[in-house]
Amino acid sequence: MHPAQARDTQQRRGLDGKRAIFAALALLVIATCAPGAPPPTPEPTPIPHPTGPDELVLRIETSGGLIPPFRLPTEFPQLSVYGDGTVVTLGPQITIYPPPALLNVLQGRITEQGLQLLLREAAAAGLLAGDADYPLQGIYDAPTTFFTVNAGGRLSHVSVYALGLEDPSDPRLTPEQRAARQRLAEFARKALDLYSWLPPETVVERDKPFTITRLQVVVLPADAPEAPHPEDEQLVTTRSWPLPTPLSAFGEPAPWFGTTARCGVVSSGNELPRLLEQLQTANQLTRWRSQEQTYVAFFRPLLPDERGCQPPHART
Repeated sequence: MHPAQARDTQQRRGLDGKRAIFAALALLVIATCAPGAPPPTPEPTPIPHPTGPDELVLRIETSGGLIPPFRLPTEFPQLSVYGDGTVVTLGPQITIYPPPALLNVLQGRITEQGLQLLLREAAAAGLLAGDADYPLQGIYDAPTTFFTVNAGGRLSHVSVYALGLEDPSDPRLTPEQRAARQRLAEFARKALDLYSWLPPETVVERDKPFTITRLQVVVLPADAPEAPHPEDEQLVTTRSWPLPTPLSAFGEPAPWFGTTARCGVVSSGNELPRLLEQLQTANQLTRWRSQEQTYVAFFRPLLPDERGCQPPHART
């Protein structure tokens, strides 16, 4: 082939290639803009939130109702999620009597993607819109569910009395109240079953024993009115208090629990390991002997954002 003819052939081939590329791009544009074609899904805007391992992002807890007063010092949130993705849950409690002295508390961790998915569910339930309270008439002695969410540039506290116990046809509920309670009940169900629906790649670890670094201890004399009095005294055992500070001077007065109650936090030196070792074999009926007096003690692990020795719902 003559060199000039070869050049013409190469130029035609190049032109044909460019035309093919332009045609493909045109078809793509037409397909994208054609009526009925779904638009590309934009990435959702991340919901801002604190990022520290001791900064609370979301919490669900339940309190009140027909519970014995001595349960107050050991009430524990069902779910707490922190800025670094740490998840702390109240795990299954062993069904023996007397129950163990320490609650079964578990921890895990999710990625930022998992935390964003959880926060989107919270937003859909209305939990990023500020404080709200949902009372309910006609039901008595039911617990209240408390939601705390720190995200989207706002700290929101939402309380719902008798969540899930309402009659959907109750005329005293407005359609808006009924819908809000339904959304919150659905969110609570999903959040408390977090690992069942989050994508596996967003779960770093789950259901490991919670590492106790601080332990709240509420004590009062065994004969105080607020102390539990078991029907079968044979189940009661007595031990010597293992720490150097006598219980009569332990911590500070805790009038929110009883006139003679005291509350302190054990966290320093060798005291915490020594006390935790004793609690591995103690139970909720164990009595503690200190300076010739017998005491009842209630033990509760403290979460990273909690100061301790505060009345329920005022612990941070």
